[in-house]
Amino acid sequence: MKNHMNLQFSALSQNESFARVTVAAFIMQLDPTMDELTEIKTVVSEAVTNAIIHGYDNDPNATVYISVELEDGAVHITIRDEGMGIDDVEEARQPLYTTKPELERSGMGFTIMENFMDYVEIHSSRETGTSIRMTKYLAKSKALCN
Repeated sequence: MKNHMNLQFSALSQNESFARVTVAAFIMQLDPTMDELTEIKTVVSEAVTNAIIHGYDNDPNATVYISVELEDGAVHITIRDEGMGIDDVEEARQPLYTTKPELERSGMGFTIMENFMDYVEIHSSRETGTSIRMTKYLAKSKALCN
């Protein structure tokens, strides 16, 4: 089975919950466990929040893009912005690293994504934005392969 969806919305913090719930509703057709669903919702929240706060610096005229592909029990999620990009992706991936300490950001976004997903790939370039591609293999699909 292969299915996909695309979503785009204004880079407003109140749209983070919309993104999280929409992705969760789409993946429900794979019958994920509650833990899997919670983990996916969490990584969507983290990535969307990063795009809004760090990529766009809270510019309400900007757009966040999400694509989700379901394929053979795997969930592939890409969250993309066209914002300012990340100077040093490896540094940004370090636990507790944040460029906005004044906002009391924990700096754990990428760490959370990497712990909850099976695969995380980050592409970023200055002034053209950031794309985060993540994959999670659901437990039921793993069980079917064994």
